[in-house]
Amino acid sequence: MKNKKPLKDRLALVTGASRGIGRAVALALAQAGAHVVIVARTIGALEELDDEIRTGGGKATLLQLDISKGDKIDQIGPTLFQRWGKLDIFVGNAGVLGPLSPLHHVTEDAWNQVIDVNLSANWRLIRTIDPLLKRSDAGRAVFVSSGASSGKYAYWGPYAVSKAGLEALVKTYAHELADTNVKVNLVNPGPTRTAMRAKAFPGEDPMKQPAPEELVPMFLELVSPDCDFSGRVVGFAEWKKHHASTDA
Repeated sequence: MKNKKPLKDRLALVTGASRGIGRAVALALAQAGAHVVIVARTIGALEELDDEIRTGGGKATLLQLDISKGDKIDQIGPTLFQRWGKLDIFVGNAGVLGPLSPLHHVTEDAWNQVIDVNLSANWRLIRTIDPLLKRSDAGRAVFVSSGASSGKYAYWGPYAVSKAGLEALVKTYAHELADTNVKVNLVNPGPTRTAMRAKAFPGEDPMKQPAPEELVPMFLELVSPDCDFSGRVVGFAEWKKHHASTDA
């Protein structure tokens, strides 16, 4: 019989948990038995998510936090350690789109905001949670990247640079963890029905894109103790195609 609570007694931390992919993943982690620490800027949205998690019999802890505030991030690790002593799962989903404009029109403030949230915050998160992931018997971390990291798209400069940097950061971290029980990977969701996608492509029919919930099984695989690889970028389209062929 398939275990309905495969993540029972595991502790998860999800950033950008108030909506979109982060919300869907946080809900799924809770449904799978994990205690989920949900992080976002908006307390109202966190409370709504908490209500939904608890209605489904799950457990959550709310953490209202603007992850562009580096000194606040630094407190996460010690806080989690004091209460739980470890961290089993981390999902780094928080991100901002920033301006879609020629690079020579991007202001310094706009540039810094995108780099701070999408790249530097994840470095700070790695720094503060690293000891906790290593205290888990199977620490798992998944960071959300983007196809924009290829640098192929005009006017996506700050966002593209932040995601390319994130991929280099996480791959480097994966090599550093080679002799540990921790596995870290990245996800490229592709076009997904989110508020960020709607902002980037306002004329697009969102119903033609996958809902965030469709990506959940991929995330659950990557945070499972059974995940045996590290340092990869897993694209949702390729993952879906592979599973369709193996399930046939």
